[in-house]
Amino acid sequence: MITDTIGAISTPLGEGGIAVIRVSGPDAIPAVDRLFQTKTRLSEADTHTVHYGHILDPETKERVEEVLVTLMRGPRSFTTEDVVEVSCHGGLISVKKVLGLILEQGVRLAEPGEFTKRAFLNGRIDLTQAEAVIDLIRAKSDRAFKVALKQVEGTLSRQVKELRYQLVELMAHIEVNIDYPEHDVEELTGSFIRERCTQAIERIEQLLKTAEQGKVLREGIVTAIVGRPNVGKSSLLNAMAQENKAIVTDIPGTTRDIIEEIVNVNGIPLKLLDTAGLRETTDLVEQIGVEKSRTALSDADLIILVLNQSEPLHEDERALLDQIADRQTIVVMNKSDLPSQLDEAYLRDRVAEDRLVRMSVREGQGLDALERAISAIFFSGELESGDLTYVSNVRHIHLLKQAKRALEDGRTSSESGVPIDLIQIDIRNAWESLGEMIGDSVGDSLIDQIFSQFCLGK
Repeated sequence: MITDTIGAISTPLGEGGIAVIRVSGPDAIPAVDRLFQTKTRLSEADTHTVHYGHILDPETKERVEEVLVTLMRGPRSFTTEDVVEVSCHGGLISVKKVLGLILEQGVRLAEPGEFTKRAFLNGRIDLTQAEAVIDLIRAKSDRAFKVALKQVEGTLSRQVKELRYQLVELMAHIEVNIDYPEHDVEELTGSFIRERCTQAIERIEQLLKTAEQGKVLREGIVTAIVGRPNVGKSSLLNAMAQENKAIVTDIPGTTRDIIEEIVNVNGIPLKLLDTAGLRETTDLVEQIGVEKSRTALSDADLIILVLNQSEPLHEDERALLDQIADRQTIVVMNKSDLPSQLDEAYLRDRVAEDRLVRMSVREGQGLDALERAISAIFFSGELESGDLTYVSNVRHIHLLKQAKRALEDGRTSSESGVPIDLIQIDIRNAWESLGEMIGDSVGDSLIDQIFSQFCLGK
């Protein structure tokens, strides 16, 4: 039972049009009612109504702020508790004054994610939906937002619940055979177990197939733009960001440090890293930049190697192509508006045709082709618009794999003639792993850890 009332600022601190303070709990309405001056007291107002008035200091009776107050009585609220949201002018002073007065009414300052945690504990949402709220807030592209929104609405949790229901039916079938051994249906039971385990394994595998794409949508692709000095790396970053983020000159070695920028490519968030040109140098500062470039190269999910088409391949570029041969790589042949001197046959022997992109960054040519190549690597082209159930959370992936292993063990045991009461242990382990995904069987420490990732006021 949750008996206390919590409050927090739910909008970012700073100057803005409005700021929202959220209060949730059994005393939410009385606490705000003692401060709110309006025609109708909140305690007498209908649920889901908005009221105009002023916040008063209860000691001095001085007007502190002009506000709009939204009233939502439980269980028809996000937390299923009584919720009051106070909308005041955006600004550090005004919002802190109003929050301070609310906290003086016996309201406790909420912990990070505590409103969403209460929604979970009160049965409003399950754990996969709660975790999707974080993804919704942190989404860096339209696709990532849509996937997170579908999970908040329960698309993933519904599939997990269906799987668990099938496993419960299977366990019930096994229990019947254990309790009534006089009915000799062992052969039928073994066949039934194998069939149901296989069906469940196939459904889990379908979800796991989306894991890599889901992770890309959730976290983005760390993309290192590498190459020799003055081949157009910084110009490419500026073109993809549609903004002059990096200094561009004809002087080699201009970029000394790594420049980062988040861009959206066909709905895929890319974290672009513009690196220092890879070359031998006696300049100490540039040496540090080159070393950072090599580190970025080793850590990147995607490498965009930029070559100057108007020059022959250098030996260090050939060495770099060999170094990244087994990595996700796109080779950009820049300055395609100039006569080519590249050994393209050499490149095609080492790089797939669909990963060779001709560009003239200066002339604005070839950017669409680059974006298509990136999309093809991670999503085989376009995403299916209707298929928005992606598993992206590392915890979910681990638990799905755990459940799959348990079901495979159960199926193998059934084929080997192991007693069905022992097989049931494997099936129950799979059922419990899936239950941990949605929060039906999860410890308090894990719940606290998950919700501590949320921002204050959510």
